Amino acid sequence: MDNGAVVRPYDVVLFGATGFVGELTAEYLAEHAPAGCRWAIAGRSRDRLAALRDRLAGQWPDCAGIPLIVADSTDPESLRALAESARVVASTVGPYVWYGEELVAACAEAGTDYLDLTGEAEFVDRMYVRHDARARETGARLVHACGFDSVPHDLGVYYTVRQLPEGVPLRIDGFVRAGAVFSGGTFASALTAFGRGRQILRAAHERRLHEPRLVTRRARAPLGGPRFSRETGTWALPLPTLDPQVVARSAAALERYGPDFRYRHYASVKTLAMALGGTAAVTTGVLAAQLPAVRRWLMGRYESGQGPGAERRARSWFSVRFVGEGGGRRVFTEVSGGDPGYGETAKMLAESALCLALDELPKTSGQVTTAVAMGDALLGRLRAAGLRFRVAYSG
Repeated sequence: MDNGAVVRPYDVVLFGATGFVGELTAEYLAEHAPAGCRWAIAGRSRDRLAALRDRLAGQWPDCAGIPLIVADSTDPESLRALAESARVVASTVGPYVWYGEELVAACAEAGTDYLDLTGEAEFVDRMYVRHDARARETGARLVHACGFDSVPHDLGVYYTVRQLPEGVPLRIDGFVRAGAVFSGGTFASALTAFGRGRQILRAAHERRLHEPRLVTRRARAPLGGPRFSRETGTWALPLPTLDPQVVARSAAALERYGPDFRYRHYASVKTLAMALGGTAAVTTGVLAAQLPAVRRWLMGRYESGQGPGAERRARSWFSVRFVGEGGGRRVFTEVSGGDPGYGETAKMLAESALCLALDELPKTSGQVTTAVAMGDALLGRLRAAGLRFRVAYSG
């Protein structure tokens, strides 16, 4: 359904199309967008956009006519024009805490659905405080974290909840494993977050002051402690990422998650030595990121816009196992797929954009999660696109 009474020229616009994940997303849309879907690519450089279009047209001739839109994250006027031209805008331009807000503001004002790939909790919280209310007024859906952060976790818990009884307290633990490498853009986003601890806490506090509290239900995602998981046969390390926050927000919005919902999020490693090594590496990264000179040097070592090659991505994989309990039932489920950071992330972002633009969905607005905004429709799309959601045990 269109956003507002005005018919817009594009169903989907991909902003940041010439970046590493942007190009993969454009390739996915070129291959999978249905006939009649009006989509365009956007970015700072017309020449780079034209070169991308030529590469796409070399494999998919119908792409020769893809419209090009020049827009810059530092030019609010260009972003307003971009937002007003589209029903859905999907952005790959990060770190979002630096480059993302003007586009969110433009989409909230124009009543345009917005998607991104952020895993930055500070950015998500600030966008809620500053733009959720206006998006609710205009009907815009602001859906952050539409890649590996946080679709497998959010929809994986959504899928697991559906295997458990209704109207009872539910407890779910998620265990993440992956074999992959990261791009310069992902590395820059992680270092940015590591170096902004105070700002992250302040943004979370401001959000709590604005966010309505549940009265008759409870939904929470506490940070669990390190432990050995008998269910998975691995060591479980608490993951203080955006993912559990997204899950808790889905649980707060959807009564199907029961009157008292708890989710814990872990990295899953095979040995105690790997667990200790991983903890030490993360601690070192956090400490190093506190020093601006060290942070700049590290960012300079990994150029943004570059990432692993096709052969390395083809060997990459991820698996998220969920253990759910409630009402006397226990289930083990799993979400798994290929390269999490790039191939599958591009797929998730593209399918989310197509879902918002083309599918019949629940009526929502403001800042919403993938489970709340798209739920069954996106789950069906991703399964059809090759992501695996399965029940391993139910009893």
